[in-house]
Amino acid sequence: MSTAPRPPFRVGLVGYGLAGSAFHAPLIATTPGLRLEAVVTANPERREKLRAEHPDARALDTPEDLFADPDAFDLVVIASPNRTHVPLARAALTAGLATVVDKPLAATAAAALDLCEFAESRGVLLSVFQNRRWDGDFLTARHLVETGALGRVHRFESRFERFRPKPKAGWRELADPAEAGGTLYDLGSHLVDQAISLFGPVESVYAEIDTRRDGAVVDDDSFLALTHDGGVRSHLWTSAITALAGPRLRVLGDSAGYVKFGMDPQEDELKAGHRPDGTRPWGADDEAHYGAFGSNEKAAPLPTLPGDYPAYYAGIAAALAGTAPPPVDPRDAVTTLTVLEAARAAAATGTVVRLPR
Repeated sequence: MSTAPRPPFRVGLVGYGLAGSAFHAPLIATTPGLRLEAVVTANPERREKLRAEHPDARALDTPEDLFADPDAFDLVVIASPNRTHVPLARAALTAGLATVVDKPLAATAAAALDLCEFAESRGVLLSVFQNRRWDGDFLTARHLVETGALGRVHRFESRFERFRPKPKAGWRELADPAEAGGTLYDLGSHLVDQAISLFGPVESVYAEIDTRRDGAVVDDDSFLALTHDGGVRSHLWTSAITALAGPRLRVLGDSAGYVKFGMDPQEDELKAGHRPDGTRPWGADDEAHYGAFGSNEKAAPLPTLPGDYPAYYAGIAAALAGTAPPPVDPRDAVTTLTVLEAARAAAATGTVVRLPR
């Protein structure tokens, strides 16, 4: 009788671009119970970067090199371009390897559902990297909602806005739907996932989805209005052409509100080469960026809970050990993609789209 593998679980990472090098690799390498065993990248400059940052990890030329020796790995992490997510995840699952896929899981809800069902049929772990569930601002908002500090919540506003008036070269700017490019699928995947995580299933969707920048061929400026089953309305903005950003998020209840400006610091910390290795406080917000809690009559700064991206891979290690479910259910990605598809339909028709029950 075979026994489940025990830590350290050996991880093969596919892709060493921004997602792979700045997010996945450092989080994997600093998670107790996980070991970054190999990274798939054929790019010479990225190989040099890998050698400098993770000298104990092997460099592989192709995903096929990884899948050809499944006994050498316990987990595959897919951080490659969106159009490769489904075929690479299916190959990993076919090889019997637990799999983490960066968001969005697929370009369509149907493809995501098919992949979830395939993983379930094989009894292999599948999860989606929704790291923004562990942003400090979102953790703070969740705490206020769950403790009832806001009273009965009626509105949630959330933004991921950037100012990149000139399109950058790369697959995210390509028009082919298989690329799942544009800000709606890139940043909107986070916004919708957060809204559903807080307030549950969505009943209806209204959306305005535009392409504003000269030369752009994908959406770069979008607004979504979600009505949740419980009556909460979520207003979500995602943009690449916002010269002055609005509040990162605002939650309004009948007792109090919470408004927060500025982005969670963890992305910048990771990009700067800092690691959540215990040598310095991690995910701590600058006091100057604390949000305000209260009402127009009486509001005060509220310390932001520390962000905790490491919690995702700690959860994956626990799931591999059989002591906890995956930190993100892959079927949550199906739900998110269903809402994004409804948003596209709503924007195309200028109507409110009701989701099937």
